[in-house]
Amino acid sequence: APRRTTAAQRRALLAWCRVTPIRILSEWIASVVSQLATLGAWGAVLFVGLYVIASVAMAPAFVLTFAAGAVWGLWRGSILVYIGAVLGASADYFLTARLVRTRVITWIDREPRLAAVRRAVAEQGVWLMFLLRLSPLVPFVQLNYVLVLSGVRYRDYVVATLGMWPTIVMYVYYGKVVGDVAALAAGVAPPRGTEYYVLLVVGLVATIVASTMITRGAKKAMTI
Repeated sequence: APRRTTAAQRRALLAWCRVTPIRILSEWIASVVSQLATLGAWGAVLFVGLYVIASVAMAPAFVLTFAAGAVWGLWRGSILVYIGAVLGASADYFLTARLVRTRVITWIDREPRLAAVRRAVAEQGVWLMFLLRLSPLVPFVQLNYVLVLSGVRYRDYVVATLGMWPTIVMYVYYGKVVGDVAALAAGVAPPRGTEYYVLLVVGLVATIVASTMITRGAKKAMTI
């Protein structure tokens, strides 16, 4: 008679199914970045292009961030990641704005509560987006699309990317410490020092403040 799978086995199988595609993609990205490291200046240019593609495709850009530290070191890696992140965010903005933003905003505005939240995000501008970017708890790529669909201005959207610097520097630093792109892709956990937990607390506070701003702005918009 066939053996019955236990609940724990089913959970493990589901977890494996979720993790394995990410692991395979991460290992592929790591191998590509390792090859780019041998190409000199062109490798850096191609790395930025790969980051843009990852942003548009919603691929795990964090692997690229770690890899930049392992390959190019702290400051050069951080600069390359930031350039790639800004260009990727810009690509997300213009692609989304051109293809679906008007339709989605029209659909959102049919529901008063959703419309109030959207207007709150758009009206709070740079400061709110900066706080959201500052938080490592908010995924970078997904946030790009959420902000674009909220109808924010491109200028504010780009300026707010400055909030990504602390998280970028921290993750690139961890990549530099590990120093092995393949190990990072295989899931080797980088050391988490005091700066990690400080940034985590700062990010949590920034998320709470941003959420409060959105809530207050939405309530105000609904009363107008």
